[in-house]
Amino acid sequence: MRVLMIGDVVGQPGRLCVRDMLPRIRENYCIDLVIANGENLAGGIGINEKTARELFNYGVDILTTGNHVWDKKESLTLLAREPRILRPANYPPGAPGKGSIVLNVGKKEIAVLNLSGRVYMSPLDCPFRQGEQEVARLRQITPVIIIDFHAEATSEKIAFGRFLDGQVSAVLGTHTHVQTADGRVFPGGTAFISDVGMTGPYDSCLGVDTDTVIRKFLCLLPQRFDVAKSACCQFNAVVVEIDPENGHALTIETIFDLLEL
Repeated sequence: MRVLMIGDVVGQPGRLCVRDMLPRIRENYCIDLVIANGENLAGGIGINEKTARELFNYGVDILTTGNHVWDKKESLTLLAREPRILRPANYPPGAPGKGSIVLNVGKKEIAVLNLSGRVYMSPLDCPFRQGEQEVARLRQITPVIIIDFHAEATSEKIAFGRFLDGQVSAVLGTHTHVQTADGRVFPGGTAFISDVGMTGPYDSCLGVDTDTVIRKFLCLLPQRFDVAKSACCQFNAVVVEIDPENGHALTIETIFDLLEL
């Protein structure tokens, strides 16, 4: 069983990159399930129905999110009615939507869980305790559990992956938009990477117009962060191969490809 996780998809360039890259990658790697982080789909910040529907039409099965999930007003109602879009499960009770989903993939079931870190992030409920609780519940249904851990600090991501080693199939970091070189399978059978990376404009600063970001650092004044205009787009993802009987990861492979739009 193979799962593809696509790093944070940024704006229209990222969406078009998914459109053009996903069919080939899905075929070449014999992918069973496609997950993408979609919290930057709409204009580089937030998610709305139009952009989510676009990704689903391109072949993405599940969209995860993070700290920008509520940046578009319509996301409040969108997540309440669309179970394929997840928000971090460690939001307090009362937040719209759900933090996990279980899907039938062939003759097997796969659970996808979304959680957010707290270091340099919004002060949500503890992802370690909430994650442990959610994983215990999901393991009653299936041993195949994929976690998008949306977090800033590398230390928190690694600690979280080690914390759940052997209990989930993969802990895949998102949020920083920079693909890390630490993809591995932990001793207990959990695939891990600190950050899957970004799918969006290559000539940019994390998907944003570079000059704008530089002005922000130089002047410390508010700036409008627009998605960069770039003729080249990067596609960042990982492929995790999993034993469906016990949920243990066998391999994790990173993908970093460039596409001329």
